[in-house]
Amino acid sequence: MPAEYALSNVWIGIGIVFILFVIFYTVGYMASRKTTSDEDFYAAGFSIGPVTNGLGMAATWASLATFLGVIALILKLQVPFVYLWIQWAISIPLLTLLYGTSLRRMKAFTPATFIRQRYGKPSTIIIVCWMILIMIMYALGQMIGLGRAFELLFGVPYNTAIIVAGIATVGFITIGGMYGATYNAAFQMVVMTIAMIVPMGAIMKIMGSSGWWFPPLAYGDMVPDMIKNIPTFFDMKYDFRWYFALIPAFTLGPIALPHLAMKVFTSSSVKSARWAVVWFAIFLGLLFSGTYVVGFAGNFFTATTGRIIEKADQTLLILNVFYNPTLVAAFVMGGAVAAGLSTIGGNLMAIAGLVGSDLLGIIAPDMETSKKMKWGYAALLMGGAAAILMAFSPPKFLVTSILWAFGLLATTATPAILLGVWWKEANKLALMVTSLFCGFLFILISPHVIPSICVGSGLVAALGMSGGMVTIPLSFAMFIILSIVFNRLSMFKAFAPTLADKKVIDRIHGWGTDYEETRYNGITWPLIVSAVCIAIFFWGLQPWS
Repeated sequence: MPAEYALSNVWIGIGIVFILFVIFYTVGYMASRKTTSDEDFYAAGFSIGPVTNGLGMAATWASLATFLGVIALILKLQVPFVYLWIQWAISIPLLTLLYGTSLRRMKAFTPATFIRQRYGKPSTIIIVCWMILIMIMYALGQMIGLGRAFELLFGVPYNTAIIVAGIATVGFITIGGMYGATYNAAFQMVVMTIAMIVPMGAIMKIMGSSGWWFPPLAYGDMVPDMIKNIPTFFDMKYDFRWYFALIPAFTLGPIALPHLAMKVFTSSSVKSARWAVVWFAIFLGLLFSGTYVVGFAGNFFTATTGRIIEKADQTLLILNVFYNPTLVAAFVMGGAVAAGLSTIGGNLMAIAGLVGSDLLGIIAPDMETSKKMKWGYAALLMGGAAAILMAFSPPKFLVTSILWAFGLLATTATPAILLGVWWKEANKLALMVTSLFCGFLFILISPHVIPSICVGSGLVAALGMSGGMVTIPLSFAMFIILSIVFNRLSMFKAFAPTLADKKVIDRIHGWGTDYEETRYNGITWPLIVSAVCIAIFFWGLQPWS
């Protein structure tokens, strides 16, 4: 018998979502009164404290997929998915450690601000275009989820739901700027965590768990029953390469996500940014462990009740309708909506920063700040409109476009940022050649463009894991080797890093005016990294089972 999500009283769900939007618009309006400069609009005046920022980071990172598509993946992959999820979770700490606090010293609005200072205008245009594409893809996944959520809540056709959800969402994000996006995201994270964990406590108690009072640990005593009902649940179903491929696809990609980096940049100080990561890990750990519980409970539910969850991305909602009162189930839907809104807010603010600050800083460097801010607002609106329009014919699987975008970002932007921050030899022309060649190669060998030209098959190809095993190490190796070659050829002298470029690196690492040529300037370790990357590249080309 199929199990479906259906509230017995849809007006309760509508009421909860309406109250949430009233709060979001109120926060956005109050934030708009504090927004008087570009620093306010793009970086909340570099004034956000560690707890608020930690909540905001976690909310921006979690996304609506945490409530829908991710749980569907747990239902499909079972325990191996835990390893996939861990790769995402460690990206924010790595982002902060590897370059976030360094760029906070230069008061960057987006990672592309650093690209412009380090590599120049042509390189920035390429990276900004990739980032805008990826942000639209990321926002698309959230819009699809919001459309489905509003479809279930209001009982209207999907296309109508997309328009209503999209306009309502883009409105409060546009009003509030980064102040509004940050404070709303912090509130949304609280709503998400409560909606994910507290109702699951009641569900786990009914299922027979003695640890129901803390759902992230609730399923421990249910493991014997799970093994009895689903003997393969804890099996490591894939070979080592499957798990290794998670690193380039799902760790290195999110490191370069502009909307996550922007949260680090809004911190009131470098110390505050570091502490925000600690709070991020605590808050996101609670939410993610709650997600594992839902995946576990969903599998247990189907095995013990005989009911089939046909729409796997509705697992959390179905469990709450089946076990909890209507008010609780409606609140969980509100938590899912909050998750989508927080991520879309980050995505659209990133698009605004990339266009209004970075792109216009190149095209019209003498434009007044107030006019650039207006273009930022316009870019935010256009990004939201693009996501709404594309959501009318969405991908079949909610999270595919998001996860595939991670591999594309790791291929095109992560090498530019990490090598640019830590290596003075990084060459402008090498960046442009590598980013364009490897980026288009990643698109070509995915199953989404030309299915007959594809590395890997099935889920590893659809999510960008197998493609990332090829293009990401190739991108790092190409960038390093071409930089060394181009820097030593007189015909490419114009693209070699200048003294000013090199001084940027020392300065962002906290050395101030104490410049030293040999610092961050060796080629031994980069060559070792490139050799390892080449080996991984050939390993990724081997046939995938």
